[in-house]
Amino acid sequence: MNRERVPDVGGWFRTARDGGVATHGRWGAVAGPFGLVSTDDELRAALDLLSDGPTMVLSGAGMSTGSGLPDYRGPDAVPRSPMTYDEFVSSDLSRRRYWARSTVGWRWFRQAEPGVTHVALAELGGMLDVVGVVTQNVDGLHTRAGSAPVVDLHGSLDRVVCLSCGAVTGRERLQEELLALNPRFAAQLDDLAEEARSAPDGDAEVDRTETFRYPDCEVCGGVLKPDVVFFGENVARDVVARANDLFERAGSLLVVGTSLTVMSGLRFVRRAAKDGKPVVIVGDGATRGDELATMRLHGRLENVLPRWVDWLRELAP
Repeated sequence: MNRERVPDVGGWFRTARDGGVATHGRWGAVAGPFGLVSTDDELRAALDLLSDGPTMVLSGAGMSTGSGLPDYRGPDAVPRSPMTYDEFVSSDLSRRRYWARSTVGWRWFRQAEPGVTHVALAELGGMLDVVGVVTQNVDGLHTRAGSAPVVDLHGSLDRVVCLSCGAVTGRERLQEELLALNPRFAAQLDDLAEEARSAPDGDAEVDRTETFRYPDCEVCGGVLKPDVVFFGENVARDVVARANDLFERAGSLLVVGTSLTVMSGLRFVRRAAKDGKPVVIVGDGATRGDELATMRLHGRLENVLPRWVDWLRELAP
């Protein structure tokens, strides 16, 4: 199921061009090659390897492109530079800009549904010994597709957290408050949202946000932030602990839909290679972990994962 690509919600990854390469050093472009396709024999060999024992899955943005959400490394990806934690917490203007863009992009983000990749991976979880999914995505689609357990390594955009008291509220509720606080903006929302479907991060109108208003925490008056990990911000200890627990229980690592640009994901590949655990990497285009992979499979996840499901069904009694 292919859907139209949606904008970058709230500037989670903001467009920043410099000769066609992302200006943020930690989000630099990864070269291809794109379009390579592994043979059936290679796919079957990888499936045999994963069938030998418990497997942890590590996933990234490539899992959700079929649901209309953008990836950041594919051949059609727009170079982007992420908002840093310090920028968000120290600048009122940055927060105004973030929440204005988020208000525009939220309706498209919340409409995203699990795609064939999420469904196939959930099915594989019931056919193979999958101990769990650790995802770098913030869309919640693995859980909605039925995978369990799922560790949201970088948080989830459907939650908002207070930086002072830690109170957590739903993003949908905040959307109502944002629209109520900004009636003139709300009156233009349909037009802005439609423009945002084809313009990276929305139209220039969305950037004129000096007067955009956002609420404080209703419990303590603190600053509200999306419950996702920005650059410069650490993953919560309990989240790291749950991800590490899955890794320790696994005998192999399956990596799907990520270029492993961010260290929080790459470290699992490095640990697996160091511990002698087989690593299978599946995706289109190069990753930072390719040289550490036991098997490197090329191709679209929409083709590879359902094929594995079909083959396992054929073997079922």
